[in-house]
Amino acid sequence: MAQKPSIPKGTRDFGQIEMARRNYIFDTIKSVFMLYGFQQIETPAMENLSTLMGKYGEEGDKLLFRIQNSGEKAALAPEKGLRYDLTVPFARYVVQHREEIAFPFKRFQIQPVWRADRPQKGRYREFYQCDVDVIGSNSLVGELELIQIVEEVYRRLGINVCLHLNNRKVLAGIAEVIGAPDKMVDITVAIDKLDKIGVEAVNAELAERGLSAEQIQALQPILNLSGTTTEKLAALRTILAQSETGLKGVEELETLFGMIEATGVKLNIELDLCLARGLNYYTGAIFEVKALDAQIGSITGGGRYDNLTGIFGMPDVSGVGISFGADRIYDVLTELELFPAELQSATRVLFATFGQAELTYALRWAKALREKGVAVEVYPEPTKMKKQMGYADDKKIPFVAIVGGNEMESNTVMLKEMGSGEQKQVTIEELCTIL
Repeated sequence: MAQKPSIPKGTRDFGQIEMARRNYIFDTIKSVFMLYGFQQIETPAMENLSTLMGKYGEEGDKLLFRIQNSGEKAALAPEKGLRYDLTVPFARYVVQHREEIAFPFKRFQIQPVWRADRPQKGRYREFYQCDVDVIGSNSLVGELELIQIVEEVYRRLGINVCLHLNNRKVLAGIAEVIGAPDKMVDITVAIDKLDKIGVEAVNAELAERGLSAEQIQALQPILNLSGTTTEKLAALRTILAQSETGLKGVEELETLFGMIEATGVKLNIELDLCLARGLNYYTGAIFEVKALDAQIGSITGGGRYDNLTGIFGMPDVSGVGISFGADRIYDVLTELELFPAELQSATRVLFATFGQAELTYALRWAKALREKGVAVEVYPEPTKMKKQMGYADDKKIPFVAIVGGNEMESNTVMLKEMGSGEQKQVTIEELCTIL
């Protein structure tokens, strides 16, 4: 007996209903991106491994999927890997196409990425990201627009969220004032896990990464800092008084929060000093968005990177971007039952017929309706009416147009609303109005 086919762990098939729902997410996000003047690009699924390595930190490098070279002269070809995210390929794209780009360059990408991670709820090995970035400007207007985009996307999707905001310069300043400036990466990687593993486990990891007991103790008041945004920023000014970098981060946060207030942003925003974002290329503001009514990790994240293109030979070009995790957003919308009911079926009406002449009649009506933009199906053979009605039920088609001899004579159809069971004879004009 043939073995039942399967797919790799951490990947999924998507049927017609799933795809309708996914396209609803993609279309919603894309329409908001375009409101702010962002334009779409795409990059290859695979990149040269040298493009990807060393850009995501030690842990990120371990999660890269490598592609075995094959074919003629395979041993001489550069090693390749599946893209881990869309930001590093974007930086490569900017450098490679710099002569064709007008700066500041505002782009978005909606494509899959791959990570050799352990599959679990909300975490897949293949998943889609919806990235939006502006590169070639240092202005905090970039950060503000990303926050406004987050607000509008989740307003349209109906998801109640909180945006967590921090600044990597503040984290660098913290590393300085506790006497561990060389441990910036170790500190950020550890404290980024605070909400997942708790304070004690974070402190244990900090010790494993070489921080002294005194340095870990000095970090505790910062990890536990509370109060309003204004109070937190005031406290940080005192704590980071001896760190020029840290104070610069505080100043950027103060400016950004001022812009948020001035533009009337209503989004729930929390200054979260434990937010670190594990990726090494972030240098300024960092964002993470979490759904308030669902138990899942962050569904959007990103930040400012000041020299990502420098690694490809184009230094001193600052950018800021954010990525929407489409798969996690899908899981949240499913859990909270927020998908619109009409996504169950794109088809508005099914024509059901009793004979071959009626089928031909229905095909003419279907053509006329499609020309008016109505999604129509005609059951392909005049079989038992129960079977045709069952098909409409299975596909959640809201109307069935029944065609028999009487309908052909009167140039009408018998329209049945599947939800209520009500039936009435209608003309083509009346059917268009109803649909």
